Amino acid sequence: MKSQFFDSSWKRTSYCGYVPLPGENGAEVVLNGWLRRRRDLGGIIFIELWDHTGTVQVVFGPDIGSLYEKAKGLRNEFVLAVRGRVRKRPEGTENPSMQTGDREVVVEDFIVLSPSRPLPFEISEADRVDENLRLRSRYLDLRRPFMQNNLRIRSKAAEFTRSYLTGKGFVEIETPMLTKSTPEGARDYLVPARVTPGRFFALPQSPQIFKQILMVGGIDRYFQIVKCFRDEDLRADRQPEFTQIDIEMSFITEEDIMLLMEGYMKGLFQSVLGGSLEDPFPVLSWHEAIDRFGSDKPDMRIGSEILDLDSSFRECAFEGFRKVLGDGGVVRGLLIPGGAAMSRKEMSDLEVRARGLGASGLASFVIRDGALKGPLVKFLSDGAQQDLVKRTGLTEKDALVVAAGPWRETCEILGHLRLETATRSSQVSEGTWRFLWVTDFPLLEWDEEESRWSAVHHPFTSPNLEDLDLLEKDPGRVRSRAYDLVLNGTEIGGGSIRIHDPSVQQKVFEVMDFTPERARERFGFLIDALASGTPPHGGIAIGFDRLVMFLCGVHSIRDVIAFPKTQKAQCLMSGAPSGVDQAQLEELHISLDLAGEGGECGSGGGE
Repeated sequence: MKSQFFDSSWKRTSYCGYVPLPGENGAEVVLNGWLRRRRDLGGIIFIELWDHTGTVQVVFGPDIGSLYEKAKGLRNEFVLAVRGRVRKRPEGTENPSMQTGDREVVVEDFIVLSPSRPLPFEISEADRVDENLRLRSRYLDLRRPFMQNNLRIRSKAAEFTRSYLTGKGFVEIETPMLTKSTPEGARDYLVPARVTPGRFFALPQSPQIFKQILMVGGIDRYFQIVKCFRDEDLRADRQPEFTQIDIEMSFITEEDIMLLMEGYMKGLFQSVLGGSLEDPFPVLSWHEAIDRFGSDKPDMRIGSEILDLDSSFRECAFEGFRKVLGDGGVVRGLLIPGGAAMSRKEMSDLEVRARGLGASGLASFVIRDGALKGPLVKFLSDGAQQDLVKRTGLTEKDALVVAAGPWRETCEILGHLRLETATRSSQVSEGTWRFLWVTDFPLLEWDEEESRWSAVHHPFTSPNLEDLDLLEKDPGRVRSRAYDLVLNGTEIGGGSIRIHDPSVQQKVFEVMDFTPERARERFGFLIDALASGTPPHGGIAIGFDRLVMFLCGVHSIRDVIAFPKTQKAQCLMSGAPSGVDQAQLEELHISLDLAGEGGECGSGGGE
């Protein structure tokens, strides 16, 4: 079936989901949309015509003559323009699942604007189709109400973001997409520079340095909804290209950022979901978050916490725990509500999981017939047993698991078990939003591979002023002025107060084993800027894709991005990344040696 010419006489007078209720004689409408479903009852044909607002039933009767015969050739996903009159559906045939389920359009004329080939899957059944197949035909997947809704929520969130920040005096400024490679975090995506052979741009992992320079330039309040790029291994919540809400402010402290973002989140969730958030958001130091929850991004919907049991086991006769405590380690426990009902196999599987996470073992305790039971009970005095029950709040309904070892590793192992057991037993409250600020991260961490100190966040994060003297004496104990915003156990944003004093920046570079020459080679323009009169400043970057993922109630950021990549960083629809012509490589002065990769220069593409 051929497509027909579209002119102004066929422009829609109504969207499909907004077809007006019929008047006495029936309102005449022109509709444009896709044929979503078709039923031929022999003598009368019903279709559902769809656009992004919804669907409406359209009726082709035999009284339209040759057009009726033409309608017999219509198939799913044909694009049509339909002219007809609206009428109420006969009583008993209404469809309450459709917004327009009490009315229908009786066709007087129609044209086919574009026929459709046989499709690899039906739109109405796409949620049961393999994701890779949907990604190959993303243009079809986007017609699903699910994707339509997600992308419109994303648009609404972006609109609110701009309105909120400009209302707070922020200026939206675009920073360069082609910039200098500064490989201190994830791997850069590199772009060869044709006019300067042998040189490369990098796609930005973040506008970090540029937004700091904007503060030096007196902009005072900057924001940008910006694309960033990181060449790293992917997960459900990561993409090689992603979007962040980038913010920087001058003459501020941490509290200013927190107040700004709490107001933003409250307004955003109210605007998009109609829900209210409790404020102020709670604040935990990094050390407290690890100690109580075993994670620097704890899910606060879970009630249980990691318990300090050092004193309960200090006099324990069990040599393993006594040795750990004597060597400066810790004993920590996790109460599992309802855990007394776990089978022996379930408890054994939990121990296997703990060992897989690095634990030397996992001891368990329950109360049965009023007495404490467990393999280590025999090593505890009656007083120690009573102390353990009192300290943990253990009841006959619960189970207690205990691990011992170095502080951070032990807490993090129990933190994983806390999350997994709560999820498995449906203790995580769905549909609730629990925000949390985590602060005072370590400034530096030891990189075993490179045998030097590296930045936990980035090298421009300010040390806590109280810890400046420790920079040279004990770098691992220096706290940063960094902060992360966590929602339901997911980090959705992070930032810091930046270093604005050139001498402090130089000290941090020295501790990270950057020679003055290396620091200038990589960050010379920032060093010069800091020495030119720099206001105290700080900012934050919110992962926009992750935030929209929460607003939409989905578990993968691929469901809130129009054209996402796979976990192999490929676009299955377009075939990117792909090979290029040899002439293009020669123009860029690039030669490829892919002999060991099973390919040839410039060839390839696909999976």
